[in-house]
Amino acid sequence: MVQVIILAAGKGKRMGSSLPKALVSVNGLPMISYLAEAVIKSLICEKPIIVVAPDNEKLIKEELKGYNFNYALQDEQLGSGHAVSCALPWLPVDVDKVIVLYCDHPFFSINLIKSLAILKTDSLILVPTILPDFENWHRSFFHWGRVIRIAGKIKKIVEFKDASPQEIEVKELNSGVMAFEAKWLLKNIKLLNNSNNQGEYYLTSLVEIAFQEKRDIQSVIVDPKEALGINSPEELTLAENIINKNL
Repeated sequence: MVQVIILAAGKGKRMGSSLPKALVSVNGLPMISYLAEAVIKSLICEKPIIVVAPDNEKLIKEELKGYNFNYALQDEQLGSGHAVSCALPWLPVDVDKVIVLYCDHPFFSINLIKSLAILKTDSLILVPTILPDFENWHRSFFHWGRVIRIAGKIKKIVEFKDASPQEIEVKELNSGVMAFEAKWLLKNIKLLNNSNNQGEYYLTSLVEIAFQEKRDIQSVIVDPKEALGINSPEELTLAENIINKNL
């Protein structure tokens, strides 16, 4: 059984909006609605879990009232690892894979979601995107985490604020989407700590744990336009240009 978790506790401050980030309008529709539709139409999960915050729970529930979702509450925003841990009590006992998505990445396709549900793993699967450069609209990816490989194998994801000058030059970037073998996730998420420049519990730290265990970390590469995130008015304009095929 596959369980989908969508992280949606973020605020809309950087967007210059009074709305929660998940509800910021993208081409006339709330941002989260694109991803909600893709997950439902993928038919991989009977009841996805949405992680919300105390101050946006009611608004998001109202917007998504037509969907069959469970809601997990993240009282404090302590990072992506903490957000996922807030959803774990909602996991069905027979779950064998967990897919984590982010509401501010609205363009992930039904096909990608299905492929993550099917692909086998004993630990985790990443969904990177690869850029030729950081010029023009690719500049919006510059502050993303880098996927670090050794001899072709994924070793870790380093967040931009923790990256060395050499790591910043890497152009294989982490979209944030991850799929986990459920038992492995439940065991190892307890090992996360917040010893980093953000003081947050990074879900991406699980990559290094898997590498140290000599797990075969798989990846599904996606087009940058599918991976695009929306965290600023400029990125919102970029996303709407993609929808309207102006890019």
